[in-house]
Amino acid sequence: MALRKILTQGDEQLAKRSRKVEKFDDRLHTLIDDMRETLENSGGVGLAAPQVGALRRVVVLLDVNKDPEEMVELVNPEVIEKRGEERRIEGCLSVPGVYGYVTRPTWAKIRAQDRNGNWFEREGEGMVAQCFCHETEHLDGHLFTERVEEYVDIEQLQADEAEEAE
Repeated sequence: MALRKILTQGDEQLAKRSRKVEKFDDRLHTLIDDMRETLENSGGVGLAAPQVGALRRVVVLLDVNKDPEEMVELVNPEVIEKRGEERRIEGCLSVPGVYGYVTRPTWAKIRAQDRNGNWFEREGEGMVAQCFCHETEHLDGHLFTERVEEYVDIEQLQADEAEEAE
């Protein structure tokens, strides 16, 4: 396994549509393992293959609703169902230091393949539903900044929350 460099906004790779994975081989397994290690080292909750320069439809994310958190691997993922709506603050490893409010579903179901090509479905609520949508948009060449309704100064927001808690 190896840490991969996370591309940042402005890199043309991030604006390209990823190819469907057809071969479930050692090369794919290496990509997924490297993405897992890169995500674990990043402090983020999700990572799409284009963010590390691989134009393949692959995502890894943390299911933060599980205790302990569970790393989820998604190959050729599609969001197949969404419910509800929630305006949440979002950020992105490819747009460091930038945060903004984005409206996402409160619940989502995703259909994907595992690293061996087996199809499965998975549901997620809250941040996991948000992550399903955010990461699959990366696969089509989109960044969350295209959806931001209002940018947020995260340091100011944290200071305000700390003041309210006192």
